[in-house]
Amino acid sequence: MRRRSLPVSLEPAQVLLLVVSLSVACGVGGTGPIPTLVPAASPDSVDVTLYLIGDAGEPAPGFEPVLAALSSDLATSATRRVVVFLGDNIYPRGLPAPTDPARAEAERKLDGQLDAVRMPGVSGIFVPGNHDWEKRGAGGWEAMRRQTRYIQEYGAGFAELLPQNGCPGPAVRDVGRTARLLLLDSQWWLHGGPKPLHPDSDCLADSEAEVTDSIRRALKGAGGRATVVLAHHPIRSAGAHGGFFDWDAHVFPLRALDRRLWIPLPVIGSLYPLARYLGVSSQDMSGPRNRQMRDSLRSAFAQHPPLIYAGGHDHSLQVILGQRERFALVSGAGVYGHTSPVGCPADWLFCRDVAGYMRIDFLENGRQRLGVVAVDEGGGRSEVFSMFLEPRTAS
Repeated sequence: MRRRSLPVSLEPAQVLLLVVSLSVACGVGGTGPIPTLVPAASPDSVDVTLYLIGDAGEPAPGFEPVLAALSSDLATSATRRVVVFLGDNIYPRGLPAPTDPARAEAERKLDGQLDAVRMPGVSGIFVPGNHDWEKRGAGGWEAMRRQTRYIQEYGAGFAELLPQNGCPGPAVRDVGRTARLLLLDSQWWLHGGPKPLHPDSDCLADSEAEVTDSIRRALKGAGGRATVVLAHHPIRSAGAHGGFFDWDAHVFPLRALDRRLWIPLPVIGSLYPLARYLGVSSQDMSGPRNRQMRDSLRSAFAQHPPLIYAGGHDHSLQVILGQRERFALVSGAGVYGHTSPVGCPADWLFCRDVAGYMRIDFLENGRQRLGVVAVDEGGGRSEVFSMFLEPRTAS
């Protein structure tokens, strides 16, 4: 979506016209192009399968459809399996101190995700998100250290949080014979409160220049492995964090606080999406810090582009042609009923506001097959899009 120049001051009628035109320019959202399917890979041809599930930190008590579907998928697969949770592992403010009254509920939410991957042959990796940093609060760094310790203890032997203790990364993991994962704490780039910084930290990289150089070296040193960069914040998105708001966000803006607040505030309500479009929040791609982070990442990708950059943050499923990265993925729909509208620009290969996750089969012959899995209320799963991740360009 092209950004438009804006007048210095706007009358109410102009605001309404502008936000409606922005919504139309981003598409109507929800369905996207006609999905395609390619044949499933035979288990004996797969080196390792990577599962991507984001924003899963508010599972329903007792039965969470998406985690149930993921667990069933893992249990019936015969391949080596790695599950990456793409941040916002505990809503709303990460893992509180042990004496905090909210601690037990936060543990329940994280335990549900850990239990979903507790089985032979499965490894779980948790990436930090903005909610894990105490929802960007002043105590965010300490909340990340608490979550690191908890996952080390509860997930010992099968799960870990990477990068650890609020460090930016990259943490590098080679999985199988065919894939290299670079795991980043993207909230470190955006966080305005205390965080590990050079020279007063124990992180291997603790400045933007050091992180960028480390990413560059990890990509260069991958050899013949396909590289996947994994973080919470997306590098491309047509969800709310990428500037898309459907009509009800303008008419019922209070639903951003509580989905039950159907209180109409036309024109006045449009000021909220307009402010976000103009970059008021670093959590949005329009924010200056966010743009700087993505520019730095793409500079690191220049000579050795990764196959995939995958994030969550927007609560939808999106498959996108990349820029420096070959493909950009958004898999932030890890809780049933916790999805958000998504637009579908021309170079989006797939986008849908449904609950689910993604899986990538890394084949022994060097190819990769991506599948997008939608999940229904009963935990049933169906593959709604798939493709081989061959090099291609936007039309």
